[in-house]
Amino acid sequence: MDGNQERVVEMMKIILVAGARPNFMKVAPIVRELRARSLEYRPDNPTPTTNNSMLSWKLVHTGQHYDYDMSGSFFEDLEIPEPDHHLEAGSGTHAEQTAKIMVEFEKVCAAEMPDIVVVVGDVNSTLACSVTAKKMGIRVAHVEAGLRSNDLAMPEEVNRLVTDSISDYLFVTENSGQENLLREGKRPDRIFFVGHVMVDNLFYVRQKLNEEKLGNSEVGKLKQRLGDYAFLTMHRPSNVDDPKTFGGIIDALNEISREVPIVFPVHPRTRHQLNINSFWFSDSVVLFPPLPFKESLYLWKDALFVLTDSGGLQEETTALGVPCFTIRENTERPVTIEDGTNRLVGTSPEGILAAYRDFRNGITKKGRVPALWDGHAAERIIEIIIAELLP
Repeated sequence: MDGNQERVVEMMKIILVAGARPNFMKVAPIVRELRARSLEYRPDNPTPTTNNSMLSWKLVHTGQHYDYDMSGSFFEDLEIPEPDHHLEAGSGTHAEQTAKIMVEFEKVCAAEMPDIVVVVGDVNSTLACSVTAKKMGIRVAHVEAGLRSNDLAMPEEVNRLVTDSISDYLFVTENSGQENLLREGKRPDRIFFVGHVMVDNLFYVRQKLNEEKLGNSEVGKLKQRLGDYAFLTMHRPSNVDDPKTFGGIIDALNEISREVPIVFPVHPRTRHQLNINSFWFSDSVVLFPPLPFKESLYLWKDALFVLTDSGGLQEETTALGVPCFTIRENTERPVTIEDGTNRLVGTSPEGILAAYRDFRNGITKKGRVPALWDGHAAERIIEIIIAELLP
């Protein structure tokens, strides 16, 4: 190149989408990796450079998870900036919520003109923004692609199938994701086994936990008082919306709590069902409002075992070697059972209590951390995006 010739700098624009609190846990490592590489073009970092190219990014919050307080401290805890765009989708049926997100996200894409939209997980925002971007000719990357429960009664399964069917880049967390995508006819060169950004965030936050500060907090004092305890999360509609199913689960949990106290941060959906059905927990089930991620991790990482119907907590417990009983009939995360500490116990009282009795009798899964769950998934994702899209 002639020394007097002006250097041409290529700019690539990324939009990162999150719609629910767990989405931000998955986006956070990607944001932190972009910042660490000084690739983003933002007011607080005006001179990014990478091989004569520039990579800018903006964060979109669809507002799907309207029940939770998404305060500034939430983003400070994750060490990410507050979103550049708030779509304020709010509540409604699946169709209403998806439609609101699509209409508002189309405006964002028209204004920002991104080269790629990165979606994570399997919520309505994931589907809505991927479809909108694809219809506008924008490339789509799906982080946490390929997971399958094979249960189309789960809205998340529909979201996963649709998103993966149109995504240009499929970033998978476990071997089953690759196998599912190949079986569905996806091109092998579009599938990337990168590990899990949720585990990236877990390791990052665990390292930054201020044990002394949390020890003097309400949850810290509870932890000291209880000594041994179990940790519970439950919010899935199939578990809490059906009074018969929910009542049976509560009976089993009350039975377990006679021997092991249970700490239970209650999801708003679950709280509503408790109220309208007049269900009650024993005094040995300690109910909390939803907890910040740090406080939740501080509690469950030292629990005797975790009971959950969440997807992410199945993976996080496997990553830290904590026994987990998943109160579901199926899981889209089989590696947590095949390699990890997770046990699928079903939703009946008999199944839940049988798992607990085995644990009490010393029958537990030791497990191991799955391949590439090493805290570096976000690095791999950014490296692939740079290699694929930047000259």
